[in-house]
Amino acid sequence: MSKMIGRVEVLPDPLGLARHVADWMTTTAVESSGPFRVSLSGGSTPRTLYGLLASDEFRGRFPWQRASWYWGDERFVPYDHPESNYRMTREAMLSKAPVPSENIHPVPADGTPDEAALRYELTLQADYGATVTDPARPLFDITLLGLGPDGHTASLLPDEPVLDERKRWVAAVSHGRPEVRITMTYPVIESSRHVAFLVAGQEKAAIFDTIRAGGSRVPAARVKPVGELIWFVDRAAAGAK
Repeated sequence: MSKMIGRVEVLPDPLGLARHVADWMTTTAVESSGPFRVSLSGGSTPRTLYGLLASDEFRGRFPWQRASWYWGDERFVPYDHPESNYRMTREAMLSKAPVPSENIHPVPADGTPDEAALRYELTLQADYGATVTDPARPLFDITLLGLGPDGHTASLLPDEPVLDERKRWVAAVSHGRPEVRITMTYPVIESSRHVAFLVAGQEKAAIFDTIRAGGSRVPAARVKPVGELIWFVDRAAAGAK
């Protein structure tokens, strides 16, 4: 059986996890040079992280002027919808930190889902400067991902055709959830210097244990970035007592 990909860091609780990742992201950004691209995730743990980045503890340290923000997946809903990942991020971080408006790149929420996916793909390709990713030149500096109890990450859902997509950078996912979603595909998610899974809560313990054992084929276990892969996990999700 193959081993789990990536290294694991276990933190005491969701807040401790979020603070650790905020410090890691800030340090990584400060030590970089030039544009710094981040692909964001939705969820309660990321929301705490985003709030910390915009807090007095981190706001003055983070190089906001160099950072650009993207979303790994999004529900196809208006930007002001309660379920919008963009709205959550805006309320938690973007409206409270000195983020240049031109550095914010939400997933389009108008037209058809397929049209919105194509427009976002074209945005990513324009910012990257090519239509094919080069392992030697990752698109993102940091990609944040979550882990669902069913093993999904972003909107790469189990048994959906999007799991086998290797040409498109962004795709609409119209099955598997009540609402249509738009997601980055594996080639784009994997084009990152650092991919970080944020995993918190006892409800994630079973699926994380399965992935940690190695050999799993759930969507999250199939992420193989060109750069570093880190699993930031709280004690409950890690099954620690």
